[in-house]
Amino acid sequence: MSRPSVLAVTLPGATALRLELEAEVRRRGWPLASVPAAADLLVVCGFPPPQDAQWLDAVERSMPQPAVRIGVVRSGQVTPGLTSGREELIARALTPRPAVAPGSRTDAGAETPRNGHSPTAHHDTPTSGTFDDRDSRSHSHHGTHQHHGDQAPRPVDEDHGPHRPADRAAPADRPRHQGRGGAMEHRGHDMHAMAEVAGLPMAERGDDRDELRLDQLHVPFGPALADWPTGLVLRLTLQGDVVQGAEVDHLSVPSGGPMPFWAEPWLRAARGEQVTRGSAARRRCAAHLDSAGRLLAVVGWDDAAARCRRLRDGLLTGAPGEATREALHRTVRRVGRSRSLRWSLAGLGPLPSDRAQAAGVTGPALAADGDAYDRLLTWLTEIGRAQEELDDTRPLAPDDLTGPRGRLDGSRPPSQALLDVLPDLLTGAEFACARIILASLDPDVEELSPAFVSGAAHV
Repeated sequence: MSRPSVLAVTLPGATALRLELEAEVRRRGWPLASVPAAADLLVVCGFPPPQDAQWLDAVERSMPQPAVRIGVVRSGQVTPGLTSGREELIARALTPRPAVAPGSRTDAGAETPRNGHSPTAHHDTPTSGTFDDRDSRSHSHHGTHQHHGDQAPRPVDEDHGPHRPADRAAPADRPRHQGRGGAMEHRGHDMHAMAEVAGLPMAERGDDRDELRLDQLHVPFGPALADWPTGLVLRLTLQGDVVQGAEVDHLSVPSGGPMPFWAEPWLRAARGEQVTRGSAARRRCAAHLDSAGRLLAVVGWDDAAARCRRLRDGLLTGAPGEATREALHRTVRRVGRSRSLRWSLAGLGPLPSDRAQAAGVTGPALAADGDAYDRLLTWLTEIGRAQEELDDTRPLAPDDLTGPRGRLDGSRPPSQALLDVLPDLLTGAEFACARIILASLDPDVEELSPAFVSGAAHV
């Protein structure tokens, strides 16, 4: 318990708190858990509305005991919260737990069935922060399932990045990465589409692309997954190792909350506030480093992901531009020159510019005019351009309304267009590649706030 494993769950509107938490956890040298079953401390960033209480409780019950859950709702609470959480963990570990009689309620608030098997024990322990808000039974009665098409993240070469096996969908035995990269473990099936046998979900049948009748699974993913866009929920229809369909949903975005964190400088300038070009350039670089770090973590190149995140945090805390530019150049060059990284990403989620433009996509996803690898290269290119303005004190022009994900003065937020094209990009893709495609788009749910949507065309 001296170095508890932390599972971070971020709610829409709390990106700044997530960044503060990640920096503090890294400073302390504590590990970040990728799944609830590997976590000691659950940290919820942001204030959860009542409708989110149920699935957050389910995530907490999925953690091995002793486990502690804390919440941080404003800046400055992260450091004392982690300290008090660790102290509480130690206290619980040293306190003998009383025996629980069958049929009574556990200290987590869940009723223990009379057969003595807890919903959080052994085969019922979920391994990802997934949920289906249309049927709460998925939290307590569904076992953990790992699809046979899952793929663990690829091994990493220090010089060239991650290696992709010949078969993208082939499973690999990398237990420390379970729940990350291509291994999208899941639970909580949609009971409106499937029947139950002895409390377990059963697949339905459907025609596949070869006109065969195969099992179809309807599986929700998110929002409490590591390296996952904040607040996003995907409901996938899987047949074999192929995604047959996808529905996009997200947690509610609070109205009247803070501006979308990554788009904030441009929105403030548009409203007449004084914003320097340097601060906007730092935010753009940091946003792309955050996205690149998520994509690199998903493909299993943890070292490069950590470098991106350290640079991101330095930019946001005002690190000197000259030293930062040198470190940025080295990192961008290393990632961009990785042949095995290109091999891992090439061909995934192709989005030609004409198709992107027709869908209203702007920003890097439009400029990339290609696949997941092209989108990563576009982020790196924009980082290289923006780093030249890190110390620019000239004011940002009010009509400069191109944020990290695209134009902010359109009829809808740029991330809404990314979410709109996502189902088509996922449909037909191998299951193991779905998270890579998602991470290469990295939509920002915070841009879907009611205030932003209603005023997007008039900022």
